[in-house]
Amino acid sequence: MVLSVVQSAEESSSAFIDSVFASRYVQDPLPRYNLSEKSIPKEAAYQIIHDELLLDGNPRLNLASFVTTWMEPECDKLMVEAINKNYVDMDEYPVTTEFQNRCVNIIANLFNAPVDETRRAIGVGTVGSSEAIMLAGLAFKRRWQNKRKAQGKPYDKPNIVTGANVQVCWEKFARYFEVELKEVKLREGYYVMDPVKAVEMVDENTICVGAILGSTLNGEFEDIKLLNDLLAKKNKMTGWDTPIHVDAASGGFVAPFLYPELEWDFRLPLVKSINVSGHKYGLVYAGIGWVIWRSKEDLPEELIFHINYLGADQPTFTLNFSKGKPDFK
Repeated sequence: MVLSVVQSAEESSSAFIDSVFASRYVQDPLPRYNLSEKSIPKEAAYQIIHDELLLDGNPRLNLASFVTTWMEPECDKLMVEAINKNYVDMDEYPVTTEFQNRCVNIIANLFNAPVDETRRAIGVGTVGSSEAIMLAGLAFKRRWQNKRKAQGKPYDKPNIVTGANVQVCWEKFARYFEVELKEVKLREGYYVMDPVKAVEMVDENTICVGAILGSTLNGEFEDIKLLNDLLAKKNKMTGWDTPIHVDAASGGFVAPFLYPELEWDFRLPLVKSINVSGHKYGLVYAGIGWVIWRSKEDLPEELIFHINYLGADQPTFTLNFSKGKPDFK
């Protein structure tokens, strides 16, 4: 049983945790940043951590984290039942792998990818849209580099064109993977990327134009159809083949249902990949996303790793490896 202990802010930030229990195992304070000389029962360890976490905010009242904070109890139960599976091991957990493949194909069909009974969708589950954008960006960079090498042209200064309203993961991609980020500035009364100005900024080193379906700032959809048409004209005039990636993290599960006639997805020929988050729409915890490619040709084969030390040949293209949280929620 826990005995209440009132601490000042100064005391709570000390080098010791002064939780007091009706147990001889925790009569002495526990070190905060070092291993204790003595062990304590698992029940006491749980209670100490549980009580400290009570100082966090209430997730049900958090409306500012780009995620929802409640799921049906049956979903919680399924997650707990599957959390001990390292489902990167596809041979050991083939049904979990099949669930992910179903999700990829369902989303690809929702986004009008050119798939049918004989042509499966190309995509992967990710830890949210941040990882998805990293993977999509890497595919664009490698595809551009391969083409430049084949043409005997320099391939050391890639850039990507986006609006200044992009989420920070785009900036992370550019900085981490050494790609210049060329941002279209916003203006009064127009708080998304201007397709005209974006296309003007495209040059021979542009690996793709990143468009947003659901801006982080105000939820507004960018005009991806106009962007596609303008970019197609420039590509025809210059001989380039600059593609489009759509960041549909906040709109990908809205537009197909509310605006089914809106052309923003794989119906537009220059859209080569789309990312979407699961946790921005309701009844899903944070940390689930997907990236879908138009075709196998848009995902360079050299980015896919084939491993066999967990069994048979297993292709993988993720920034993470071992993972125990299934992507079918």
